[in-house]
Amino acid sequence: MITRDDFPPVIDPFGRHISYLRVSVTDRCDMRCVYCMAEEMTFLPRAEVLTFEELERLCAAFIRSGVRRLRITGGEPLVRRGVDGFMTALGGWLGRAAGQPRLDELTLTTNGSRLAAHAAALQAAGVRRINVSLDSLDAARFAAITRVGHLSRTLDGIAAARQAGIAVRINTVAMRGVNEDEFDDLIAWCGQIGADLCLIETMPMGDTGEDRTDRYLPLSLVRARLAQRWSFEEIPYRTGGPARYVHIAETGRRLGFITPMTHNFCESCNRVRLSCTGMLYMCLGQDDAADLRAPLRAGADEAGLLEAIRAAIARKPKGHDFIIGRRGEARGVARHMSATGG
Repeated sequence: MITRDDFPPVIDPFGRHISYLRVSVTDRCDMRCVYCMAEEMTFLPRAEVLTFEELERLCAAFIRSGVRRLRITGGEPLVRRGVDGFMTALGGWLGRAAGQPRLDELTLTTNGSRLAAHAAALQAAGVRRINVSLDSLDAARFAAITRVGHLSRTLDGIAAARQAGIAVRINTVAMRGVNEDEFDDLIAWCGQIGADLCLIETMPMGDTGEDRTDRYLPLSLVRARLAQRWSFEEIPYRTGGPARYVHIAETGRRLGFITPMTHNFCESCNRVRLSCTGMLYMCLGQDDAADLRAPLRAGADEAGLLEAIRAAIARKPKGHDFIIGRRGEARGVARHMSATGG
């Protein structure tokens, strides 16, 4: 019987236990959000994308090396055919006996457009919490931000997830002059439907055909504005990711802030990201990556995969160096978020 002692936890050079893996199953998406993708995208050839069986092998190696939280991302993960079966296979790692390699949580990030058709299957696979990207409650604005999205489909997906018993967190990218007048409405709406809300600073990742420097909105400023209307209480609640939360007295829900630009969260980073091509990114804001597809397709056994994982995490940097400056300068990475793993 294989136990955790056979595969000691992976620790990075700064003493951080890597316990959280985000896995992109596809770079494709049925939306083209202005802060994420260019309007005309060229997606990867299918031969370069790992099969679900290959992704399962890599996920198993990470779980045996101490990963306890697994988040499935994209692109939009629900556009890939067969994803329900993949989620069911991963769900088999949940609830295993203490001392055995196991997952504590299996989650998903989605734009919600296809969630209504998948919510029941996700719940059956063991998913109890999901993040849904939603940047506006106004149908016309939603269409403009996503370029091709339909608000009604995402709202239907959120309703289906909640009906299936899955907790929902709404993820909203804060954009100056675009949706900053909606944050109060989003807080109130999340209170009404029983969802948490997380605001996210825009990040300089990939060429989207849009100038994001003018839209950058520091969440320190947003929080100060919101505190004039809502009563915030600091709480220690964490989900394994970088969000820092407050409790909102008026709604009884939580509000999270993800601040890669104004206050980075690198000192406690326990995350790595696996792309759908098998590239392991040790940091969202750095270009260094390790190719895990090569040893996988060369026939490496589990010990060989773990060795490749350990070698990669030994290169994990202390932190990212995103910059969006006051004079319009921006420094980030060339790859799109959809190619990284959420």
